[in-house]
Amino acid sequence: MLSVVIITKNEAGHIGRCLESVAWADEIVVLDSGSEDDTVAICRQYTDKVYQTDWPGFGLQKQRAVDKVTGDWILSIDADEVVTAELRAEIETALQQNHYKGYEIPRLSSYCGRQIRHGGWWPDYVLRLFRRDCGRFTDSVVHESIIVQGQVGHLKSPLLHDAFINLDEVLHKVNSYSTLGAEMLYQRGVRSSLGKAILKGLWTFIRTYWIKAAILDGRQGLMLSISNAEGAYYKYLKLLELQNRQPHQ
Repeated sequence: MLSVVIITKNEAGHIGRCLESVAWADEIVVLDSGSEDDTVAICRQYTDKVYQTDWPGFGLQKQRAVDKVTGDWILSIDADEVVTAELRAEIETALQQNHYKGYEIPRLSSYCGRQIRHGGWWPDYVLRLFRRDCGRFTDSVVHESIIVQGQVGHLKSPLLHDAFINLDEVLHKVNSYSTLGAEMLYQRGVRSSLGKAILKGLWTFIRTYWIKAAILDGRQGLMLSISNAEGAYYKYLKLLELQNRQPHQ
């Protein structure tokens, strides 16, 4: 039995396409954290297992969703991701195997209308399919991961990811992710400075655009490299702000 888990907040623009792509699963569990749009209503068209709760961070929230499923296998996807027919067929075949306890899936992400194949975005293997009794999410507030006890295999068909539909989404995610990243670094005792923030942003641009060849993705590759650099710059600048506001002991 396959259970799909999805966490949501204000995902009305994405969630319908996502849910339609996994409607074949045995169970769909959605955990919402206070949506103010039509997200919950759309989800209830596909499953009666829609729950609402507070927001503790990505890792803990996804584990909360996992704790509500009944299936032996779990597929964790985000509201802006889509399972293709080819990936569905691979997943169904994988569920019949006994050798692996989890599977990494290549994720093909789009940025402002273009699928990105460079800049470190492809192939972006993410561990999303795993046995419930063998896997668990880390408690990271951002950039969470799944820890699987056992051997992990790889699927070939990509999971489609609408990472950034437009520039409004880019700016929103740069802001929110840089805040979460700064808070996580602060908790780890990492220190920052204005010079460090500038160098981190500059290095991120060089690594994305030149070293990882986002230049080959045209205009969107340049835009992606700039927004990645902004994310790194603001993360370390916000870390500096946290230090100034609450001096680290």
